[in-house]
Amino acid sequence: MHPLHSFGQGPEGGLRRRKLSQREASDENIAPPPGKDPDSIVLTFVVPPDCGGMRLDRFLQRRIPRLSRTRAQQVIRSCAVHADGRARRPSDIVRDGEVVLVVRERFVEPEVPRDFDVVFEDDAVLALAKPAGLPMHRTATYHRNTLSYVLRERYGMSDPPRIAHRLDRETSGLVLCAKTREAERVLKEHFERHRVHKRYLAIVRGVPSPRVGTIDLPLAAVKEGLHVCMEVSEEGASAMTRYRVRAVRAGHALVELSPKSGRQHQLRVHLAAIGTPIVGDKLYGPEGTAPFLEMIETGMTPELLQRLGHPRQALHAHSAAFAHPSDGRMMRLTARLPADMHHLWHSL
Repeated sequence: MHPLHSFGQGPEGGLRRRKLSQREASDENIAPPPGKDPDSIVLTFVVPPDCGGMRLDRFLQRRIPRLSRTRAQQVIRSCAVHADGRARRPSDIVRDGEVVLVVRERFVEPEVPRDFDVVFEDDAVLALAKPAGLPMHRTATYHRNTLSYVLRERYGMSDPPRIAHRLDRETSGLVLCAKTREAERVLKEHFERHRVHKRYLAIVRGVPSPRVGTIDLPLAAVKEGLHVCMEVSEEGASAMTRYRVRAVRAGHALVELSPKSGRQHQLRVHLAAIGTPIVGDKLYGPEGTAPFLEMIETGMTPELLQRLGHPRQALHAHSAAFAHPSDGRMMRLTARLPADMHHLWHSL
């Protein structure tokens, strides 16, 4: 992996290149220095007065706080150059007003499913069935291959439907969008006040006991390990999930889930906490985060797929009940179980 492709970890549980803010760097289509691939992208870092006299590795670490000193040195050795193309060293001293050049190879955006089915649509609301694998919003890894960009392509770049909430990239299912500013305001307010009643379907290892119940366990970001993960913690925020086992097959269960709060990874962590993790979960399954880290290094190998049981977390946003933002009438919309989860269930 190219050093500049792993600045940080994405919020959806996958490693991604961290998107640099304008405060940290700019990418102005500057021509790459001599000896570099003409298709490379040049990032420029201007040295402010208070950084003059610093070592280059310390300066880069200051501009990109998530970089460790070791990582900053790796980036410099691989990517930092003088204007004439000469390589730079971590021990170089930067000067006030100097422009530090970091050259990264142009990244090919991963392919993802870009089609979606419309579940409901009128002048104010668009409800769609998001396919698993399609990110919601732009990240450093995904730009055009996102739901927000696909909506712009389909509905026009000037005023496309606005996504009112989030689903993880690997989670399939119902997504609500607003087609007017007022509808967006109302829908987002409904979500913030937990007035949208969502139901999910998950295929889990084992069978929850009892078969109908409530998981009431507070959640917090982990103190050690991958910072994208959550854990049960007495110091965390309250989180409640109601569940019902709908079917049992070959030591697995199809579980209906109703979150009563909206914490990150809530359903995945809660199910793992009661001993029934979601099939295919690379962060909260029986091996913890090991499959996630292995996926970064090797991709999805046949051996890893066999251990996971499914290429992605078998979680689907199945339905939502909410008041229509224009007239208040109750809406109950459903996105049918996708083919991959249907096949998984019947192949157990």
